[in-house]
Amino acid sequence: MSLRIAIVGYGKMGRAVERLAPEHDCETAGIFRSVEKDSAGALNRDSLSKIDVAIEFTTPLATVANLRRLIEAGIPVVSGTTGWFQELAQIRELTIAKKGSVVYGPNFSVGLHHFRATVAEAARRLAREESYGAWGWEIHHAAKKDSPSGTLLALAEGISRSGYTRPVSLSANRAGAEPGTHEIGFDSAEDTITLRHSARSRDGFARGALRAARWLAGKKGFFEFREIVDELP
Repeated sequence: MSLRIAIVGYGKMGRAVERLAPEHDCETAGIFRSVEKDSAGALNRDSLSKIDVAIEFTTPLATVANLRRLIEAGIPVVSGTTGWFQELAQIRELTIAKKGSVVYGPNFSVGLHHFRATVAEAARRLAREESYGAWGWEIHHAAKKDSPSGTLLALAEGISRSGYTRPVSLSANRAGAEPGTHEIGFDSAEDTITLRHSARSRDGFARGALRAARWLAGKKGFFEFREIVDELP
């Protein structure tokens, strides 16, 4: 059965979601363009009455209001916007209170999440090797708002959760049209171990969001994308 989706935010990511939706048996039943904080105004029960799941890629200034409107309207939502995670607790509480459905994450590339697991395993192994220092670097397109990105911060957090207790030096560049490259390194006097994930286009992020939308349909709860990757259809 075709899943009726609303695209909230019609930038490059929103257009990629629209283009790839048929591949995932999704029908684009609504498009809501985002203009910073005013984007939530059009999101209401009437405008969303034929929507099964919303996919939201907007801006950090618009996302929290968008999520509130969607949750209160009873619409499951997949949000791939970053830079708003300081408000995560309040959105989680609202989702639970309203018995809503949300999948969020700093990155919706399935390959990136397998990369995160690889980085975490490397950190676990090197945690006991005191001679190895750790660093992370990324480059994204010039229009990306947050720096460092939520993805790089999540990679660093994963390293720490794996038992690596030493500092992780982070750096970020913003230039051109680069869709996203993340690199993690462990360096000692004897050698260097480098792990890298490079996105070739935005299509991987769009496909991950569409797969998450199909997974979310009919479910209740507040989920991070990394928690559900292995369950995706």
